[in-house]
Amino acid sequence: MAFDDFQEKITPNNPSRETSPNRGASLPQEAAIGPDRKSLHDWQKINNIDRDAQIKLKRVSHMRYQHPDLAEITTFLRNFGMSVVKKTDDKRWYKGYGPDQYVYYAQKGEKKFLGGAYEVQSFAELEKASKIAGATQIEELTEAPGGGHQVTLYDPEGFPVVLIYGQEPAPPGPMPEILATNYEVEKPRVAKFQRFKPGPAAVHKLGHYGLCVTDFPAQLQWYTRTFNLVPTDFLYVDEDNDQAKRRDVAAFCHVDIGQEYTDHHTFFMSSNPKAHVHHCSFEVHDFDTQNLGHEWLVSKGYKSVWGVGRHILGSQLFDYWWDINGNMIEHYTDGDLVNEDTPVGWGAAGDESLAVWGPEVPKWFLD
Repeated sequence: MAFDDFQEKITPNNPSRETSPNRGASLPQEAAIGPDRKSLHDWQKINNIDRDAQIKLKRVSHMRYQHPDLAEITTFLRNFGMSVVKKTDDKRWYKGYGPDQYVYYAQKGEKKFLGGAYEVQSFAELEKASKIAGATQIEELTEAPGGGHQVTLYDPEGFPVVLIYGQEPAPPGPMPEILATNYEVEKPRVAKFQRFKPGPAAVHKLGHYGLCVTDFPAQLQWYTRTFNLVPTDFLYVDEDNDQAKRRDVAAFCHVDIGQEYTDHHTFFMSSNPKAHVHHCSFEVHDFDTQNLGHEWLVSKGYKSVWGVGRHILGSQLFDYWWDINGNMIEHYTDGDLVNEDTPVGWGAAGDESLAVWGPEVPKWFLD
C-alpha cells in the first residue's frame, strides 16, 4: 500500500456523516518516510564526512551512571527488569537476557552520568580512538564481567563515550515465548488460553540513549564524523515561520553497518539551553510485557514520566520512568529497523511529532 493510498483511507476527501475508524499499516520505508528526505550517502557527501576516518562502532553496549546508594538503585533496576551479574563494595553490573554481559553499570558516588558505551568492530578501532585528543589510554577490564578493553572519549560538551572491545558474550536467555494472536479472520491460537504472571518487564538489551546539548550543530558534526553514527531522522523548527531559516534541533541516529539492518536509533540528541543526559532506553519482549511492567512499577510506588504510548519516529511502544535519583529511563518494544538504504527524513518539531497515541506528552519532556 502506498502512503498516499493509506492517507486516503484514513482521511477521505469526501465528507461523511460517520467518523472514519482508525487504521494501521506496516508501510515500506520508502512509503512511510515523508517527501522531505535525502539519501544517507548524499547527506554524508554534503557534510564532507570521511567514512574511512570514522571509528567503527558495532552496536551500543551498556549505560554507565554514578549513584549515591547502590542498594537503592539495585532495588529499582531489579523492579525495572534487570538482574545483578556482579557486585563489589562500590560497583554493580546489571544484565538483561540478551548476549550482553551487562546492560547497565553503576558505581557509588554523587549522582553523575558516566556515558553510553559501544562495542567497536576491532581492537584497531580502540587504538584509533586512543589517539583522539582527550581520550584515555586503552584500559584492560579486569573487574567487569566478560573482560575486554576500553577507551573513553569526551564529546565537545564533556559527555563521556566509552568504547569496548574483546568482551566475551554471555549465554542469552531465557527467551520469552512469542505469543500467538487471534485476529478477526486469522485465528492461529486454537484451544490455547493467554495467561500472564505479574512482575517486572524483563530487559533484553540497551536500545538507545539521548542527550540534550547546547550546541547542536557542533555536537552533530562531532558524533557523525568521529563515529559511524548516521542520522535516520531530523526534527526542525522554522525561525520566524520562515522556511528559509529552518534549523535542525533534534536527530535520531543509528549505527551504520551497511546493508545489515539495525535499530532506527541508537543515539538521540536535541538542542537545549542546558546540557544533560535525557534518557536511556531498554528493549522488552512485547506489549503485554511492557504493560505488565508498567503496572509492576506503579505497584512499587515509582514515578511514571510518560507512557504507555507509541512513537511516530522509530514506531516504538514507549514507557518512560524516573529512577530513584531523577534519571529518566525507558522500556520500549517493537521498534523500526533501518540500513544504509534508508533515506534521512526531516519533520517539524513539536508535541505532535512525538507520538501516535498515548497520554499527553509532558510540556517539559524535552527540556
